[in-house]
Amino acid sequence: MDTGEWLTRGTVWLALSLYVACEIAAARRVGESFRAARWLNTAGCAAFLAHVAAAFHFYHHWSHAAAYAETARQTAEFSGWNWGGGLYLNYLFALVWLGEVVWSWANPNGSLQRAKWMTWVARGFFLFMMFNGAVVFVRGGLRWFGLVLCLLLVGCWWPLRKRNVDPPDVSQPT
Repeated sequence: MDTGEWLTRGTVWLALSLYVACEIAAARRVGESFRAARWLNTAGCAAFLAHVAAAFHFYHHWSHAAAYAETARQTAEFSGWNWGGGLYLNYLFALVWLGEVVWSWANPNGSLQRAKWMTWVARGFFLFMMFNGAVVFVRGGLRWFGLVLCLLLVGCWWPLRKRNVDPPDVSQPT
């Protein structure tokens, strides 16, 4: 594995692992774990953005058209449908994740007190993207690691689905 492949693959697996760690920490529902979750989420987002940069640099030579064509090729290989629109979902994923991080730092209590449906829509989107990127479109043993990450997410979210607990105040250290 050359440096470009190592950086591209390593950063995405690091990003996904950090996101899962963030969600596990946040599920504890105490102030310190929320602050730890915010740092884990920030690091995960940074790793994902590094993944996007590495993929564009080492694989697509900073060409959106090349990235679109490769996404279409991979989608056709898997589903028979020659469509590169999944690339736009990846762009949206990066923007949503970045937005989540910025919001958590700019207004930590506000981001925790948003409507539940917003939280679940974001979680569903993250799980959808993670499942497709880490399970469906991955070959070999890493597919199992991706499945474990997805199951860990569902496992930490499942008890929260009906919990009606106010999040702690995280604006001031305890």
